[in-house]
Amino acid sequence: MESKKAATEEVIPTKTEMNVLQLLWQYGPSTVRFVHDKLNEQKEAVIYTSTLKLMQTMKEKGMLYRDESSMKHVYTAALKEAQVKGSLLDRFMDSMYNGSPSSLMVALLGNDKTSAEELRRMKDLLNQIK
Repeated sequence: MESKKAATEEVIPTKTEMNVLQLLWQYGPSTVRFVHDKLNEQKEAVIYTSTLKLMQTMKEKGMLYRDESSMKHVYTAALKEAQVKGSLLDRFMDSMYNGSPSSLMVALLGNDKTSAEELRRMKDLLNQIK
C-alpha cells in the first residue's frame, strides 16, 4: 500500500498539509469529516469540500493512505511524524542557522517563549548524551 512517490523522494508538506498530518498523527486514522471538524476548531471556518480536496491531493502525493473498504473513507498518514519533522528541522536549520545545531540551540535557549520546564528537559537531554 506504500506510495511510490513517498518512497522515492522527500515530500515537504505545506502548512495546511501539516495541519492535516498533525491531526492524523494525534488521533490516528480518521474520516474527512473528523479532520474537517478539528480544523474548524483550530482556526477560522474551512469549507468541507476544501478539506476533502486537500486530503485527496495529499493521497495523490503519497502523504496519506485511504481505506475505501467502508462507506466512509478513512485516511491515515503515510508519512512518519519523526521523519517529516526531522526533515523540516534540517531544512530550517540549514536555511536559518547555516546548518549549525548549536546556533539553533542558542536561539532556542535565549527565546523568551522557552519555559523553565523546557530548559530543564533540554539540560536533562544534554546530560544523557554525555
